[in-house]
Amino acid sequence: MSALHYHYEVPGDDFTRAGEASGSIKSTLKKLGFDPQVVRKVAIAMYEGEINLVIHGGGGVIDVDIDGEKVTMVLTDHGPGIPDVSKAMEEGWSTAPDNVRSLGFGAGMGLPNMKKYTDEMQIDSTVGVGTTVTMVVKLV
Repeated sequence: MSALHYHYEVPGDDFTRAGEASGSIKSTLKKLGFDPQVVRKVAIAMYEGEINLVIHGGGGVIDVDIDGEKVTMVLTDHGPGIPDVSKAMEEGWSTAPDNVRSLGFGAGMGLPNMKKYTDEMQIDSTVGVGTTVTMVVKLV
């Protein structure tokens, strides 16, 4: 399989469009005949990341690369950054505002679920600059 690349723009604070990118890549992976478990893992991890871009990052971009061995997702924003990544990784810990929580988001499971459903995850965040999360789901 030759490498495939997909690029998605994710608008900030627009919950009506949240999930478009992850839905698109899920559909693409299904059409390409990927194992349903791989499709599920990629879709969940990418959706959680996409929601974080909407809620916390003011929007951002997602770049997805698919090759014969893995699916790599790189999510980048220019939001406030994560002051304490280890704290943010704790299940249930959230900085989501009340208006976001009232919509059913912000339960503090985004980053933990991203880690749970990927084989590799790296978070690079600088306060006042933004955050880049790189996730890998292996195909083999």
